[in-house]
Amino acid sequence: MAEAIPHAQSHVHAVLEGPDINRALIRISHEILERTKGGEDVVLLGIPTRGVHLARRLAGHIRQFEGHPVPVGSLDITMYRDDLRTRPARPLGRTELPADGIDDRTVVLVDDVLYSGRTVRAALDALAALGRPRAVQLAALVDRGHRELPIRADYVGKNLPTSKSEIVKVYLEENDGRDAVLLLKEDGK
Repeated sequence: MAEAIPHAQSHVHAVLEGPDINRALIRISHEILERTKGGEDVVLLGIPTRGVHLARRLAGHIRQFEGHPVPVGSLDITMYRDDLRTRPARPLGRTELPADGIDDRTVVLVDDVLYSGRTVRAALDALAALGRPRAVQLAALVDRGHRELPIRADYVGKNLPTSKSEIVKVYLEENDGRDAVLLLKEDGK
């Protein structure tokens, strides 16, 4: 079901629309291929929810460019979050690893927005519980800054400087009925 785009009491600015997101994903796909020398031992693991959709799109582009499939999966980080005691309970997501696993492979974690780095830290902990990749890289559609941990994305679709009071909202066709990245500014801020 498509989510309503917020507009009451806030100013909404579209940062990326569908074609922009597609171009960013094509560029990231090429960068992954270049850095991993053709993507032969690459596994893409999306962080639910939108990271999974982005990982699948990246895999589609890589297959189109290289002619071979890239394994895709999802990595639920719920039980590895450091805010479990301070936030409401969340439903557990699904972790789905490719049949060949992640051992001795280059794993590219894929997420929609990189912010504090805490989600990525949780993903690294979850990944360590599942196997031993040769290397772990990070792809984010949007990097909005404000890191609280020493984490940096290897592949970024859009660097978007923000204030902490702003909200970055990613909409993807698979979940929301359209592709867009919106920046929400509360009125008066």
